[in-house]
Amino acid sequence: MACEFKWSPLLPILLLAGMAGVSRAGNIAVYWGQNVGEGTLAEACNSGYAYVIVAFLSTFGNGQAPALNLAGHCDQNSGTCARFSSEITACQANGVKVLLSIGGGSGGYGLSSTEEAQSLATYLWDSFLGGSGTRPLGDAVLDGIDFDIETGNQAHYDELATFLSQLGAQGGKKMYLTAAPQCPYPDASLDRALQTGLFDNVWVQFYNNPPCQYTSGSGDASSLLSAWNTWTSSVKVSGSFYLGVPASKDAAPSGGYVPPGELTSTVLPGVKGAGNYGGIMVWDRFNDVQYSYSSQVKDSV
Repeated sequence: MACEFKWSPLLPILLLAGMAGVSRAGNIAVYWGQNVGEGTLAEACNSGYAYVIVAFLSTFGNGQAPALNLAGHCDQNSGTCARFSSEITACQANGVKVLLSIGGGSGGYGLSSTEEAQSLATYLWDSFLGGSGTRPLGDAVLDGIDFDIETGNQAHYDELATFLSQLGAQGGKKMYLTAAPQCPYPDASLDRALQTGLFDNVWVQFYNNPPCQYTSGSGDASSLLSAWNTWTSSVKVSGSFYLGVPASKDAAPSGGYVPPGELTSTVLPGVKGAGNYGGIMVWDRFNDVQYSYSSQVKDSV
């Protein structure tokens, strides 16, 4: 039987709504905590980011007591990091998610056993999330944990993600798990964890990785887009993928800087075609303050 098409005055509205869904705006995430010149956490949260990632808890595992390294911002041993509690609460009141990143590009960390993974999960839950214990950043409850694992092997990080997810299910608020793998796929340190499907957002680092990063001035984003398509089609997330970019050449000594104009004209049009595109991640807040990178690209993100 042939269908008879009938015009509806709602059709243009529905078509426009569908188009809006395809071209939805993205968010910006930023790492904060590695340079005292970047300003306060509160200032970062008032700068238009959707996620501010406090970096790093860079010592854990291998029999070590977990410890923060927030450069010159504070000292965990003397208790001065607790002053950030009110800033975290203010950030969250303005709708900004504040996460704690574990790992980083340097530092003594690694998990040697299932028991260490479970112990670290309990420590993170009690110290920064919904549990009860000594809280280095004060009483504020963070929104989640970010995995920026760049050294050592990937053993037991899948278990850490599982234990954290189980603890988060007991809490009264959403707990985010995010990760920052390198752009070569699969990531040498995080693949096993990412394959659990427990992560909300993944911000892939498209810098300091020549095989898949963009070369400034080249106009050729094919290597980056190929890696991006692999990531967005190979890893299941409950949230979105973010394109990780440095805020300046200084932020990425081994390359990958994408000038703002080239990001908006050459890179983002291809990246935004992914249905699970979420926005960009900027490394890091200090360089973003110096060069105003995110403010130059935010309207296109």
